[in-house]
Amino acid sequence: MKAGNSTLTFFILIIITLFLSCGPEAPVISSIDPKIGRMGEVITLTGSLFGESRDESYVTIAGISPTNSSYQVWQDDLIVVRVPELGESGLVYVHARGVKSNGVLFSNINTVPRPAEGEDFSLVPRITSISPQSGVPGSVMVISGSNFGASRDGGVFFSWDFESGVFNPYIIREPEYIEVSEIELGYESWSAREIRVRVPDGAISGNIEVRTNNGRSRPVFFDVSDKPGSKVLKDKRIYTITYSVDIRVLEATRPNSLYLWIPKPVVSPAQRNINLISRSAEPYMENYRGASLYKLDNLGTGANQFINLSFRLEVYAVETNIRPQSIRQEPSPLSAMYTQSSALIPCDDPQIKSAAASITGREQNPYLKSRMIYDWITANMQITRSLPSQISLINALAERQADPYTAMLLYTALSRAAGIPCIPIAGIYLDRSGRTSRHYWAEFWIDGFGWVPVDPAMGAGVQYGNQNQNEEGAEQADLSGYADFYFGNLDNQRIAFSRGDLLLSQMESKGRVVSHPQSYSLQNIWEEAVGGLESYSSFWSDISISGVYSQ
Repeated sequence: MKAGNSTLTFFILIIITLFLSCGPEAPVISSIDPKIGRMGEVITLTGSLFGESRDESYVTIAGISPTNSSYQVWQDDLIVVRVPELGESGLVYVHARGVKSNGVLFSNINTVPRPAEGEDFSLVPRITSISPQSGVPGSVMVISGSNFGASRDGGVFFSWDFESGVFNPYIIREPEYIEVSEIELGYESWSAREIRVRVPDGAISGNIEVRTNNGRSRPVFFDVSDKPGSKVLKDKRIYTITYSVDIRVLEATRPNSLYLWIPKPVVSPAQRNINLISRSAEPYMENYRGASLYKLDNLGTGANQFINLSFRLEVYAVETNIRPQSIRQEPSPLSAMYTQSSALIPCDDPQIKSAAASITGREQNPYLKSRMIYDWITANMQITRSLPSQISLINALAERQADPYTAMLLYTALSRAAGIPCIPIAGIYLDRSGRTSRHYWAEFWIDGFGWVPVDPAMGAGVQYGNQNQNEEGAEQADLSGYADFYFGNLDNQRIAFSRGDLLLSQMESKGRVVSHPQSYSLQNIWEEAVGGLESYSSFWSDISISGVYSQ
């Protein structure tokens, strides 16, 4: 009788699980016409899953919902609605069956900034024109104007946005921006009257600004359109992190110096607003090629130096949806940069090249080739949290075993060998019990779209702590769920400290350098001892999470 009851309970649980997992699909807006218009005029939304009739569904424009009489047509793939008279520029959403669509931007023509005209004798940067007026990530645009400065002392900023899980029709979020990216070779040239930049990954249609030490330009509208897919940033988490370096001098004579390259969390579309909370010492250089450089001079025998850092930052989950048939990949400086071979990523090794060619065959589409390489690694490599000893990429390829670090480098090397721009990423992962572990993943570049995240280790089922759920909160019954999720999508439980391998230069030719392979940053130098610093010990703490806040 007990066995019968258990069987019945089991089937009831299955039915409940299936019922809960079959929630309504989110509506999708594919286009808005017009994109720029006047308050009170009619706009047309095309897409899918709006519903055959409006019923309890509605549209919001910059947080305001039109009146019932404003809706002229409501079909499953078409909505015609009048913009509220008192509306403003902002994102348009369709709310249907209790779920919200992606957002598209509608701009009030009366408030869209225009290039300034007439004389201007101030030192504030001034945009007079942009060309072209629309583009995609990676495309080059020219900003003309004045007071930009003979050399770059600021940056160019594009509109950026994320999908908030909390909707309040009475609150309109302030616009946010993302700067042109150095990683994407974003600044092509900069002069007092002209700036040539590449549209950064993460940019959306909206205002752009030039910012210098003398101020911010009036914003000008730029349209980001015709991307071969969509990228959604969502599920914001705010982290407070702390880490330190402890130096103990065992034997030293003066003069001497010790340089420490301490990495900081890196900025990306999914990791932003990185603010220093505190530090126990001032750096020698605030930003030396992506790391803070500290210099300790004339240390004496028995001395103890302690440097402690604390940061606050925002991390977002990433969800991508790409149309492979719409991709057009062309040679570019970015492609040349991130298909190069290096000591860390030996993509020109004959065995790596042969394996890449065997995996991808005659496929030419970079997105499909990336998926083929990812699927091969997750299906054929035995990936575990750690290996008995460090293993080279060539041996890992031959022996079909790797740890997350080696799996990430192997994926990057095979991708580059196949002609796909790809960068390795190092950082930490926070499991659901609050413990942090060093972790490694990668991103590959698609022209007109931007960076696409991949995590071969977690795609193959590597877990940390009591991690047993995917980012939608659903239990994983088999590894295929992980493999599908971690190609093109990423959770918000990780913090990146390096994107790409960070090649630092010695400060002094006679310095004695120390490296820390497989650490939370992919940098070649961490310490450099100079002069009479004969013997010392260094302890680099793990990254400690002192606060986690979800929004």
